[in-house]
Amino acid sequence: MAKKHKHEEHENHERWVISYADLVTLLFALFVVLYASSKVDTNKLAETSQSMRWALNFKGEGGITRLSIFKGPPTEGGCVTNTGTNPISSPVDRRVLEQQRKRMEKMIRPFLIERTKSPTVTFEIENGRLRLRLAAMRFFDPASSSLRPEAIALLDAIADELVTSKQNIRVEGHTDDEPVRNTRFKSNWDLSASRAATVVSYLEKAHRIAPTRLMAAGLGAQNPLVSNDTPEHREMNRRIELVLEIPPADPRAYAPPTP
Repeated sequence: MAKKHKHEEHENHERWVISYADLVTLLFALFVVLYASSKVDTNKLAETSQSMRWALNFKGEGGITRLSIFKGPPTEGGCVTNTGTNPISSPVDRRVLEQQRKRMEKMIRPFLIERTKSPTVTFEIENGRLRLRLAAMRFFDPASSSLRPEAIALLDAIADELVTSKQNIRVEGHTDDEPVRNTRFKSNWDLSASRAATVVSYLEKAHRIAPTRLMAAGLGAQNPLVSNDTPEHREMNRRIELVLEIPPADPRAYAPPTP
């Protein structure tokens, strides 16, 4: 009986075409994803950047505004929050803040009685922000977070200007480095945070400033203006600061009141 001869299967020399097609398909999908992710809304990116800068308040060691949050060399040139243009650094915006400063100085002048070398209220314009420094001794008793009655009128005069604006308002509490000798507050962190919260609560309840515009921060003794080496310097470091910023979404959003 004759043996059946098995026919050898022909080798498929075109199998590489399938793998090549799969590779091309994957590359096409990759480039589609890259193209889609590269379409960035620059307005949203700038707004997000400004919001992060407002919340984190970078500067000095590791940032681009006042507070030092991360240790390291200044990153003003390479910080990711520098992406895009800064909508609040133009000369026009500085003039707006300068006009606001003059109005506030005029409004609070009748309530200022300087009894010490340290002024009760000082103003500073920096990086598109207006910063008001209020001497804590005029607003609070030692180791207390309750507003003094004589400080209410001064705070009301300041608030009258804030109500007409659309600015974000960050209230910062600062102390000297003396430990708190009080059973109510465990540390300067607690005292400074409670004082900032008191001012924020007063602005919201007494003047109906939207809470979305307000922020309270207790910074303790971590950001002194001067060294705590004399009683006068300690008094300068005990303060409340109101930081006002033109909204990042619209740098012309603040319209001065008409005369």
